[in-house]
Amino acid sequence: MSEPSTSESAGRYDISTVNLNDDRYEVKQSMIRNKYVVRDSAGDVVLRGKQKMFKLKEEFPFVTGNDADAFSVKAGGIMDIAGNYTITDSGTGEDVVVLDEDYSLFVENWTIRDPDTGEALATIKSKNKLLSALRHLFSAANLVPNKYEIFDADGGHVGDIEGKFSMRDAYTVTIDDASDVPKEAVIAAACILDALENK
Repeated sequence: MSEPSTSESAGRYDISTVNLNDDRYEVKQSMIRNKYVVRDSAGDVVLRGKQKMFKLKEEFPFVTGNDADAFSVKAGGIMDIAGNYTITDSGTGEDVVVLDEDYSLFVENWTIRDPDTGEALATIKSKNKLLSALRHLFSAANLVPNKYEIFDADGGHVGDIEGKFSMRDAYTVTIDDASDVPKEAVIAAACILDALENK
């Protein structure tokens, strides 16, 4: 039996309700805290996400640009400040990937994992350890945008999440065309890491 191709392997982590085939997206926080809009390179809204407040478990439901349910991101534990977050496809009800935050004072790392095997599919790492530490210690440091690097399972660079100076938090997510990392998971992680940093 032959090994699945990169595109077939990546297809296992696609979300049935969205088609993110661009390699550059803008994630912007609205004036309401922890509410996000994601636009493709043409400026079209492809996703909207909003953290549900006052729930025992954190939840970030996402909808498409047409307001159809896309996927949800739910915390694995009660009142998680850091930990596991599962992305569930709203169309199929299946878990697609798990976002696992390696929470420490000096670095922000996220691992995107297979929900069944726990296998690492990609990692997102802060480029500036000092800024990451300051952002956790002093809320004023959140005014300085952070930058992250995206790596595939083999440690190869496949993209970036670049924060921008703005009245509202804004990030550009760039993923190489040849990459087999799940784009939906990376974009959801960009929203979640911003929301968690601003706690």
